[in-house]
Amino acid sequence: VGPADAPELYAIVANLAQRAGLPMPRVAIIPDETPNAFATGRNPDHAVVAVTEGLLRALSRPELEGVLAHELGHVKHRDILIGSLAAVLAQAIMLLSRMAFWFTPRRDDDSGSPLVAILVMILGPIAALLLQMAVSRSREYEADDYAAHITGRPDQLASALGRLAAYNQQVPMRDAQPATAHMMIVNPLRGGGILSLFSTHPPMEKRIERLNAMAIQMR
Repeated sequence: VGPADAPELYAIVANLAQRAGLPMPRVAIIPDETPNAFATGRNPDHAVVAVTEGLLRALSRPELEGVLAHELGHVKHRDILIGSLAAVLAQAIMLLSRMAFWFTPRRDDDSGSPLVAILVMILGPIAALLLQMAVSRSREYEADDYAAHITGRPDQLASALGRLAAYNQQVPMRDAQPATAHMMIVNPLRGGGILSLFSTHPPMEKRIERLNAMAIQMR
């Protein structure tokens, strides 16, 4: 979209990009009622910041600024590239674990070798997934911090996150896919209990708690 299509949205992104020292990214609006947002692009010169129609209706202007600053934080820190490298590393670990399984000697007099091979086959993919999740969570925290400092209003991002989390619980995002869930500011996939260990996003309560603590420090 351009400035004529969504003047307020475009103006906020342009202002934040200028303050961040970034080229103006392309701006997109997704026709989905569930509020969410993401950034993509291989580098800052080819970045896209996208928001859903639901997000534009759900948030106040200061909250929207916080969300957009978070997404520009991902662009600034090249998190899309970092996430891709983490995914490649995770795939390499899984491949090595499979190779270790198939190439481990299985002599009848060495009962320990098959057991080791099975453990490597099971634990390798789990370790790879945990590594990928840890990288994704750290980038979310970093983008939260960046948004807090560039806007000077961490409380507004905290408010926005709480609002978005509530909406996503009530009305899940259409066509949400595990392959792209890590890109969203709020995880569009439901999951609790042990599944939260494998979430691409930090616990929402911790993100909001950190931002509110920053707001107190900035007063």
